[in-house]
This record gives sequence, C-alpha cells and structure tokens, in this order.
Amino acid sequence: MEFSRARPRRQRCSPLAEVYPFPIQFYEQPPTENVSLQDFENFAVERLKLLKCIETLGVSYVRASESYNKKLEAEFRKLRFPYRVSSEEKLDEYEIRRKDHISHFILRLAYCQSEDLRRWFIQQELEVFRFRFNELHNKQLEFLKHNKLEYQAIETKEKEDVKMKLAASGGHSSVKIDEWLFYKVPFTDALELVRVRKVFVKNGFAYIPHPEIVIIVLNEFRQRLSKSLAIASRSLPVVQSDERLQPLLNHLSHAYVGQNYSIQKNVGKISLEQIDSFDKLYAYNIRHSFGKEGKRTDYTPFSCMKIILSNPPSQGDYHGCPFRHSDLELLKQKLQTYKIPPAGIAQILDLVKGMHYQLACQKYFELTHNIDEVGFSLTHPNQYFNESQKLLNSSRDIKRESSQQDNSQWNQGSQATRGVSTSASKPMSQVLSSDMDGLEELLSEGYM
Repeated sequence: MEFSRARPRRQRCSPLAEVYPFPIQFYEQPPTENVSLQDFENFAVERLKLLKCIETLGVSYVRASESYNKKLEAEFRKLRFPYRVSSEEKLDEYEIRRKDHISHFILRLAYCQSEDLRRWFIQQELEVFRFRFNELHNKQLEFLKHNKLEYQAIETKEKEDVKMKLAASGGHSSVKIDEWLFYKVPFTDALELVRVRKVFVKNGFAYIPHPEIVIIVLNEFRQRLSKSLAIASRSLPVVQSDERLQPLLNHLSHAYVGQNYSIQKNVGKISLEQIDSFDKLYAYNIRHSFGKEGKRTDYTPFSCMKIILSNPPSQGDYHGCPFRHSDLELLKQKLQTYKIPPAGIAQILDLVKGMHYQLACQKYFELTHNIDEVGFSLTHPNQYFNESQKLLNSSRDIKRESSQQDNSQWNQGSQATRGVSTSASKPMSQVLSSDMDGLEELLSEGYM
C-alpha cells in the first residue's frame, strides 16, 4: 500500500482579483455588469452611511488622529467596505471591493445634480481616499505605479545639496531625510503644504517627502473626481428618462439614513404654558399636519437633509433650517441672545461657512445641553427633540432623587432630635418645593 502526502489546498483565486488589485482606486472605469435594483439601493445607502459618518467624525475628532482612525476603521468594518491590504486576500474581499466600486458610481450619479451636492460628495470621498491610501503603507508606490502616477524621486546628490533646506522647512531630522524619498513637483500641486510652510520650494518646485505624498495624490484624485462629476451631470437627462432609476437617485441625494419618524410614537410632552400667544396663527397648520384638518393625511416629517435641500423660506414663511437659511449676522445675533459663549458661536459659524449645517446644529445641541459630545449624529428634527427630552428628563430625575434623599435625611434627623418644634419642617419643604419649581421652569425653556 502506498501513501502519498496530501497537497495543501490552494485557495481559488477570484476573477475579480485582476479587476480590484487594491482596496483603493481612482474609479476611472464605471462598472459594466448588471446590478439588481435591490443591490443598487443597498450598496448606495451603505456608502452614504459611511460618508455621513466621516462628516460627523471630522468635527468630533482631529482628522488622522489615533482616535479618529479607530472610529473610522470600525465604521469601515461595520459597513463592510475595503480599507486595508491584508496578508491573505479572501474571496469575499473582492466582493467587498466590487461593492465599493459600484456604490461610488451610484452616488456619483445622485450627487452630480447640483454644485452643493458635488462639493459635499467630493469632500467626503477625499477623506475616504486619504484614509485608505495611508493604510496601504509599503504598497503605496505599487498603487501609484499601477495608476501611472509615478513621481520621480530626486537623486542623492541633489538631496545632499538641499539637505539643510529640507530640514529647516519641514522640521525633519537628518536621519529621516536620509531615509525618505523626496519628490520634486510643481509647487502648484502642493499648495496645501506650501501654505503651511512644510516643504522647501526652489525655482517653482516643491520638494515633497514621501510621507506627505498623499497630498499630491489627493489633488490628483480631486481633479479627476470633479471632472467626472461634471461629465456625469451632462448625462442626467438620459438617466432621468429611466423611470426605475430616477426615483432612487432623487431619494439618495435627499436621503435620510436615520430613524423613521413617520411611525414614531409620542415621546415628549409639551404643556399649554409652553405654547405662545400666536396659537391662532399656528393651530390650523399643526392640526392639518397631524391629519386633523383638511384631507386628514398624517404627513411624514421632513428629515434635516430634505429641509436643507428643499425650497428656502421666503418672507412670511416659518419653515427651513436656521443654520442653512439664516443670514450669518442674524444667526450670530440669535446665538448671542441664547447665551452661547463666543467660542461656541465661532465654532458654529465656521461649520455653517463650511456648509456643515447638520454639524452646526449638533454643536449647538452640545452647547445648549452642556455636554462635550452627543455620541450620535443629528439627522432629524424629531431626533433633536427626543434626545433633548432624554437629557432634560434625566437631569430632572436626578434632581428629584437628590431632593428625596435630602428630605429623608432631614426627617430622620428631626425624629431623632427631641424637643425640636415640628413647625421647623415647613420652611425646609417650601425651599425644596421652590427649588423644584425653579428647576422645572428652567428645563421647560424652549430651544432654537
């Protein structure tokens, strides 16, 4: 009887391995395969969730910091998007890269419809690219070569000639300068580094150390993506003629990926005292919105994205987003009347200027509720109300528990001390009652 050594089973190579050799790409070629409408929508919504998360993290954390990268890595894993080259490529890794490819082009169609949408899409996609490129590590040069973006490194002699200048401009040690490759590129391709004086510039060329090469690659990616979005916008008439795709694309460009408040039960209560004297002006519209008047249709409440991108309010209107549709100076004055500290007002206005309207609202929520970080992304007015109620009610409960404990301790002390008049308890109860009334009045004040 003969025995032969069993050969190790080799993992079958996916045909997608040649199409997607890296977990990052420039998205030069659109997908040509057939995609079901279900996958079409699912892929796009999941990518939109990723981009929304990136927008939120950019305010809560310092970009490229350790905590920021950990949060972003967790989101990539959760939504199953590629971001790193692993030692052993699994078959499903290429399916994930395929999803990344398809979802990018779907959102490209959805977000090419206006300049505001294009700007927001480019900004988030740039951060996706930056994170992935940094995760390539020693595969960066290979990726650049694959995409015909080989940058010529300067010779050793030239590096020695400008070594002192390189050290002075970037604050690098001589050891690092000896280890790194330096690329000489037109300074216009590295304006971000030139602006902060992190590179040496000579005769119109900037000397870029390899760790900063991502800036050059990002500029290339931005230019390509911006051009592609402009081309895609020209094809919109053709896409809009497809009755299957147009509703999906419109939905994605105004997409809200949070909780569905059309079936939300009542969470908080508003007392009559909190409603102002303009009841006659608002009552009918409120009853109409809740299906109590007119056609008796219970309308779905608008998400933040839909409010921001819908028609702006005109004179006499009362709809819209205060951070999107208010004049900056008027918004500043309004924030000052709400006792927002100057530093907080500056943060909110900076976010508004950068068109991060939802993040400005989130920062306002943090400042008015005296918390460092909300821990969630505000994407719906109803969500704002619900989260505010949770915080205010929890504060109220803590105060009640504290007063009850104080009452209990005081009663025990009064019972233990004989000879003390029972009438002394009356002023204490009045004080406690007064404190609670003041607290409830404070907590019942409306927010913007």
